[in-house]
Amino acid sequence: MGAGNKNITSLRPDFVWGVSTSAFQVEGATKEDGRGLSIWDTRCRLQGGVWTGANADVACDHYHRWPEDVGLIKDLGVDAYRFSIAWPRLLPKGKGPVNQKGLDFYDRLIDGVLEAGITPWVCLYHWDLPQALDDLGGWTNRDCAGWFADYAVLAAKRYGDRVKHFATFNEFSVFTMFGYAIDWAAPGVTDRAAHMKAIHHVNLAHGMGVDVLRDHVKDVSIGAIHNRQIVRPEGGLAENQAAADLLDAHWNGVFCDPQHLGHYPEIMARDVEPYVQAGDLARICRPTDWMGLNHYGPIYAKADPATTWGYGWGAPPESANHPEVGWPIFPEVFKDELLTLTRRYGLPVYVTENGCGGGAGSDTPDENGVVDDTHRLAYFREYQQAMLDAVAEGADVRGYFVWALLDNFEWGSGYGPRFGLYHVDFDSQKRTLKNSGKWYRDMIKGQRK
Repeated sequence: MGAGNKNITSLRPDFVWGVSTSAFQVEGATKEDGRGLSIWDTRCRLQGGVWTGANADVACDHYHRWPEDVGLIKDLGVDAYRFSIAWPRLLPKGKGPVNQKGLDFYDRLIDGVLEAGITPWVCLYHWDLPQALDDLGGWTNRDCAGWFADYAVLAAKRYGDRVKHFATFNEFSVFTMFGYAIDWAAPGVTDRAAHMKAIHHVNLAHGMGVDVLRDHVKDVSIGAIHNRQIVRPEGGLAENQAAADLLDAHWNGVFCDPQHLGHYPEIMARDVEPYVQAGDLARICRPTDWMGLNHYGPIYAKADPATTWGYGWGAPPESANHPEVGWPIFPEVFKDELLTLTRRYGLPVYVTENGCGGGAGSDTPDENGVVDDTHRLAYFREYQQAMLDAVAEGADVRGYFVWALLDNFEWGSGYGPRFGLYHVDFDSQKRTLKNSGKWYRDMIKGQRK
């Protein structure tokens, strides 16, 4: 696997190496070929909604440049490409009339990926709720679960003959917490009841989506993608422990537990109870084939009575070794999370996102066109070694996808952090393979010998 990585033989022969993107972050073409507005198009146009006022109107222009990008994926030698479908590109109003040009785009992309010898992994929802549905209450409206199921039927029927790996949602807790409790994401609501409604209705949508996929796609493999990070009290202080416990429930438990164990975490069950109807938990707890884990580093919580729930984001220890975006590098936490998922939920785990951001200064081609992103290389080596150690101790890990294929639009951070294996010049759209991408390519090639 390269310097610093051992125990490569502990991985399964069918272990999946991949790369990930999401529609809103890379596609661009937000106003082309009949696509409707999403809540993130709206947020990008709100003053202060995104750093430096950036938007994703062009992003990586993947909508037009997808053949080039599929070639880049093939050059990496990965097994799979995980991407999302833009709900408003298929259904501009979220429901009702279908946009044929949107359907056709994903036909071309899926066919191109398959022709390149790469397996497509499709995520149905990566945060881009159609604005027309948000106008009707969005995820605070129980009907939104049914709207999602109808969208899932459309996608399953259209693409299920070629796509066999589907995820219902990406990072449930991020878009519900940051969208409905902390104003860090679209739609920018800060209200306890709205947060609980959104959580429960998204869980319902997941369960309905699982049933739709099972009914309409032959030989389907279904999962959902969870971001999970251990939550620690800032400074190890007792006064921050209650905040850490509640944040942990909202971040790590509120989706995984009902989806796989059939109940909400006890600490927040009373808050969600008013929105739970008879039979809901059975509709949510549907059998899936795998769990997706997105993981970057631990979270630190502090008591903050001024916030919606009384918890705020704390700072990591000053001594923590971290990349430029400020995330601590604690690979042992990654190892522990992989073991926890295996032991608690009993499903195979695919690491669907793992990666390291960097500012433009550390991710810029030099005079020779080389992007020497040493911080990302160090991160990959440490975290992949932690994954191997987890496997050696019994974690059932079956794949690893890097976030991300390309530098892209990073939500509220605009184009500041760069996570890509390929550098993107957003003016010329030129792609340049970084040293971390070369390492990933060579590691995969060496593992297959």
